Amino acid sequence: MPERTDYPAFIAGHTAVINMINSGESGLAVLSQLLREVEPAVGAAGLVFVEFTSAGGRVIAATGRAEFVLGRPLPATDPATVCLLAGPPVREVRVDAIPGALADEVAGRGLCRMIVARAEIGGLTVGSLHALYPLGEPLQPAQRAVIGYVAACVAHMYGDQTGLPVHGDGPVVAALADGLAVVDRDGRVRLWNPAAVEVTGRPADEALSRPLPFPLPPPGQVLDHRLPDGRWLRITSGELPGPNALRVVSFRDTTDQQRRDHDRDLFVAVTSHELRTPVTVIKGYADTLTDHWDSLSDGDRRQAARIIGQRANELARLVDRLLTAATENRPGGEPAAPFDLVEALRAAVADLPADVRHRVVLALPADLPKALGDRRSLATVLTELGTNAGKYSLPGTPIEITAEANEGTVSFRVADRGIGIRPEHVERAFDRFWQGESGDRRRYPGAGLGLYLVRQIVEQQNGWVSLRPRAGGGTVAEVRLPRG
Repeated sequence: MPERTDYPAFIAGHTAVINMINSGESGLAVLSQLLREVEPAVGAAGLVFVEFTSAGGRVIAATGRAEFVLGRPLPATDPATVCLLAGPPVREVRVDAIPGALADEVAGRGLCRMIVARAEIGGLTVGSLHALYPLGEPLQPAQRAVIGYVAACVAHMYGDQTGLPVHGDGPVVAALADGLAVVDRDGRVRLWNPAAVEVTGRPADEALSRPLPFPLPPPGQVLDHRLPDGRWLRITSGELPGPNALRVVSFRDTTDQQRRDHDRDLFVAVTSHELRTPVTVIKGYADTLTDHWDSLSDGDRRQAARIIGQRANELARLVDRLLTAATENRPGGEPAAPFDLVEALRAAVADLPADVRHRVVLALPADLPKALGDRRSLATVLTELGTNAGKYSLPGTPIEITAEANEGTVSFRVADRGIGIRPEHVERAFDRFWQGESGDRRRYPGAGLGLYLVRQIVEQQNGWVSLRPRAGGGTVAEVRLPRG
């Protein structure tokens, strides 16, 4: 692969991405496609984009030989995070000069050099773009320039808020301040700041000397208002001192907060239903045994006891999910220790629900190195991923579980041939209470907690988990743990 910029390929790839945006696509799907187009054009072995929030960073897009880091968190205190956010906005870095296990693992794969470019809005970093290279010819200024340009393009996507940020509590929220307007006694706009343009989408020349495009609350009061496009604003106002009776109005986009409130309401409704179903079945069969014991055959009694046991196990798993999600901690966690991942996976498969277990196809290498983590928690992780795969694919289709290792991690994948996952949902699926569908007509039951708990469990063991659409249809979930 060449190590000089292929300008025709870059222009063609960039044009394809712009066409995606013009056709209405946005967010993570566009970002991922942009990286795929840029990688060969700049002769990189892989590209990575890290999104930063107040808690640190997370790899939300990766290509080529760097794809294995997809989903990897970078805590704010991690030395690698500190190193990547320091220095010039665009620079070349030797990977072995970056402290931490992630850099060691990347270098162990022969990716020894990196061009890193920060994506910034108003001086605040929303992410960083990394082009990785093996040893070879010196990197060219043109390659650095292109990576810097692409990082600026990504920052522009964040500024437009078209599906980005993936995690809505990042610095981009601070970069885009509250909208601010000043209105006169007749209710006409006299001042309309740049953030007001961003929040409402209304340019200043269309706003000035005209009424506000939303209701004006009384001074000192707060009003939540839904715009025609479905977004929510939280609006406050106050009076300015002086003879002109001017009022200052501030407003911000609270669509994400409204969505979270809706998700919580949905969670309560769905959880009530999910709890009621096994409880009703258990009570029904228990009453049958109590009231009709003598008239039932031994087979009927055993069948009733078996169903009670199955439903009790479902109820226990659901209660465990709720308790864990409520506290954001995993009770009973054990210190990390080396364990045989293949043996642990086989044992965990044996404990899967029967309708899922019978569909599992294992392809596990005999010489897989040991993983470092909490072996007991693996049953929970595999149960959540396995039941998810079963829920979103047709009965009888295979659920494939494979495993592999590299220089720094041991991983396993759970793959199905189901309905798949949309690229813009691969990160949102890990949010607590998030559902792919909403309302009373959801085809797939659940409380929206499974993948959230999987990520909590895996990351507490210094691992990471990611989702991606599977070629030909379906979804692949991948869990990576440190090598033991």
